Amino acid sequence: MTDQPPVQEPTTRRRQFLGRLSLPERTFITDALRTETVGGVLLLAAAVIALIWANVWPHAYQSMLDYTVGPSAPLHLDLSLASWAKDGLLTIFFFVAGIELKREFVAGELRTPSAALLPVVAAVCGVALPAILFALVNSGSGGHPGGWAIPTATDIAFALGVLAVVGSHLPSALRAFLLTLAVVDDLIAILIIAVFYSSGIKFWALGLAFAGLVLFWFLHRRGVHGWYLFVPLAVVTWALMHESGIHATVAGVAMGLMLRCHREGDEQHSPGEHIEHLARPLSAGLAVPVFALFSAGVAVSGPALREVFTQATPIGIVVGLLVGKSVGIFGGTWLTARFTRAELNPRLKWADLVAVSVLAGIGFTVSLLISELAFPDDPALAERAKTAVLVGSLLCATIATVLLKLRNRHYRALCEEEDRDLDGDGIPDVYQQDDPVWRARVSGAARPLPDGAAGEVGDAGSPGGRGRTGPGR
Repeated sequence: MTDQPPVQEPTTRRRQFLGRLSLPERTFITDALRTETVGGVLLLAAAVIALIWANVWPHAYQSMLDYTVGPSAPLHLDLSLASWAKDGLLTIFFFVAGIELKREFVAGELRTPSAALLPVVAAVCGVALPAILFALVNSGSGGHPGGWAIPTATDIAFALGVLAVVGSHLPSALRAFLLTLAVVDDLIAILIIAVFYSSGIKFWALGLAFAGLVLFWFLHRRGVHGWYLFVPLAVVTWALMHESGIHATVAGVAMGLMLRCHREGDEQHSPGEHIEHLARPLSAGLAVPVFALFSAGVAVSGPALREVFTQATPIGIVVGLLVGKSVGIFGGTWLTARFTRAELNPRLKWADLVAVSVLAGIGFTVSLLISELAFPDDPALAERAKTAVLVGSLLCATIATVLLKLRNRHYRALCEEEDRDLDGDGIPDVYQQDDPVWRARVSGAARPLPDGAAGEVGDAGSPGGRGRTGPGR
């Protein structure tokens, strides 16, 4: 009896995690992050100005915060400037977040369950573990477990601002993961705010606000255009939501989620994409930096910093941001990849995800907001919570910078490869290297292919061609 050759069992190709983005998605991510990066630098500058102002001229800073503007009737909009920044300007921020979330689910990285699983699980774990650690630290006498949500948020603008300041190159796949993670994180944050930090609900105002949202949706779906209709309607809906006792930023998220984010017919851009393009600079360049100016001004002194590391509430915030966010995000991602047999992009290492997870521990904007909402009757405790947010975010930024710098040379090589365009047609070469016409055109111009390019051939519409990983891995 002759030996038969072994039968090869069919293998299922493992899905690649952090692989190459499709060209349209890469273009969108690049444009979005460019605006957020500029906004992040402005956010850092606003935070520094607020700290200097609050510590050098504290009375002038507090007087500015308490200055009241607005009508007292009929909807009690006589608010302090600090409240206008918190309840008003941040609504623009959450409006953009709502559009981002809607787009991710219909056209972005979250449109398929398999692709959405990793960032969604990472975001959920990155919210749950900081909350658990905060609750454990504050479980004894002297603790304040009501602030459990403070260390759960990720600030994408601040994180990108840090990257811009330290000059770190980060491949588009890691940036897209960070953005997607932050989008899901924002959704969880607004749900937490709506459920746990709303009180004294006025149902008549809530009902009218809901009617305003329905009218907003109806007009949009009927194809009605005109900012002169939608902006006043949005303002009235926001005011009614504010009067209802539900945090006013919920109105922004709801309207963002209602916009259509898929293209129809010969549309170049969907309405959601168009409006996001207009609103994102306003959010990143004005709303968030101004909020930081009004919220980040805390007293920085020896006793204040000592309290951060000796009292349960600030310790819980720092531990939640530094340990909870990084361990939760990385652990959730690694375990999900392990049990779903997802394969990490061979050009990256798990250490790269550790650095991004630590960077995601920067919880500036939403954490400052929740600090005020969690302790409305104890301004001193809210102040200590804000100081802890600043300290925790600074520690995360510093450690992430060190980790990213260790791999920055490799990141720079990957970014140069992603952006290389030998024939100058505006399309990166990594999306054309399997096209014989492109190869003939490049060869005819007597320009050699980049080293290792043959191994990076992939479908321009899918994440990842696999092959040789090239030098510098």
